[in-house]
Amino acid sequence: MISRNQTNGKSDQLLDLMSELQAFVNGAAQEGMAMHEFETGVWQRLLKLGHDALDQFITEQGNGDLGETFEMSDGRVLKRLEYVHQRRYRSIFGTFELERVVYGSREGQTIEFVPLDQRLQLPDSGFSYLLQDWNQTLGVEHAFSGVDETIEKILGFHQPVDSLERMNRQMATDVEGFRSTRKAPPRSQEGEIMVITGDNKGIPMRRPSDQRPVGSHRKKGEKANKKQLATLGVVYTVDPHVRTAHEVVAGLFRDDRTWKKEDTPVAEHKHTWSSLNKQTDGQVELGEDLVFSWMAQEVSRRNPKNQKVIVCLMDGGRSLWKARERHLPRDDMVEILDLIHVTPRLWDAAHLFHREGSDEIPDFVRHRLLRILEGDVGYVIGGLRQMSTKRLRGQKATQLQKICCYLETNRHRMKYDEYLAAGYPIASGVIEGACRHVVKDRMERSGMRWTVAGAQAMLDLRTTYINGQWNEFQSYRIKQANQRLYPNSNALEAIEWPLAA
Repeated sequence: MISRNQTNGKSDQLLDLMSELQAFVNGAAQEGMAMHEFETGVWQRLLKLGHDALDQFITEQGNGDLGETFEMSDGRVLKRLEYVHQRRYRSIFGTFELERVVYGSREGQTIEFVPLDQRLQLPDSGFSYLLQDWNQTLGVEHAFSGVDETIEKILGFHQPVDSLERMNRQMATDVEGFRSTRKAPPRSQEGEIMVITGDNKGIPMRRPSDQRPVGSHRKKGEKANKKQLATLGVVYTVDPHVRTAHEVVAGLFRDDRTWKKEDTPVAEHKHTWSSLNKQTDGQVELGEDLVFSWMAQEVSRRNPKNQKVIVCLMDGGRSLWKARERHLPRDDMVEILDLIHVTPRLWDAAHLFHREGSDEIPDFVRHRLLRILEGDVGYVIGGLRQMSTKRLRGQKATQLQKICCYLETNRHRMKYDEYLAAGYPIASGVIEGACRHVVKDRMERSGMRWTVAGAQAMLDLRTTYINGQWNEFQSYRIKQANQRLYPNSNALEAIEWPLAA
């Protein structure tokens, strides 16, 4: 048992530290201490003060001894086990050892009730919820080794990288449940047009144990590394923005220097999801199906009365459009080929006819892009094919044929004259930005390789963070953990807790 003398001693120690802090402030002021040295000194003392405050708090809670037996809320009577059990608790102020009385049927059997754990709502792991939050807030942006270095510089202790990785995977298990609880944004904050968009991005994966080591000789056709595609999807709303073909071309070629970003409508409540392929009970679920299923739920949730125009804005990837048809089979869906994937093909075509650096290349692209935006896609395709017949041979002719086939295949999604008149978005950096920000900026850094479980966990947490839902998610997962760990939480409500102080 902890004596009153112990708790009084810790209380006195805490008061001494507060007095020392005041003395340090006074002395530094009189001395004229450099500001950076003063900040460092205050911070070190605050960490010590926090450590001792938490130590006193733990001490005053006692060990949770509620007597030889304890009756649970469901009527079961548990026995106090013979030995006091210890657990380690690592907080932002350091590591502590908690001594706890536990209850069950007998020693050696499953511990059924730990009063102190339940009273303090301790996490399942040895890391405090706040420390977990800080670790993973940094972890969704930086390599875990960098997280350890940053936390060590600020708080003064080291954390193993594999612990941070496990923490990441464990935290991510609550993401799916959290998403299902999300309410639709207020209608007053939504735009008139709902846009869905998707793309695929490769993630470098770890080599299986039976694969050749890095640097060894590879067989013909064997790749140096292996990537697995992650599907990314974004849903947002935006107000109409009517403009002309000439205005779009002027903007792309930077002719209009008066254009400002604030002149265009803002994407509202932009929500991002991402998934790899998943294997469940021997069955493979495609990442594209998982993402488009989530997006279908988002559309239904945010447009329950079908009052908004739904625009699907993507590149020409067939699998993505087929996934859209499977999960959002709407006849009123407006399919638009992202203009960002049209212009590069026009530049490629221009280089087939003109030498690099020629002044004729921009004019070639500008003319045909304007015709496409005015609704003359067929004219552009026919003209390119005629030019190919007259002027190209061999590989160049083959390359142009591929460009024409791409445009022809997506011709029904290139009614840009109608889209511009209706104010629909025709080119969006949203999904390109999502691929770069979600995957490339965090998961494709030099030397990074991922397991499937680790990559999916990072995708889940990183998209939650990017969606601006991080703090809500942390509150949700703590609540879920308490319900799981402490189903008999009301067992302590009817008793007076035996504080040690």
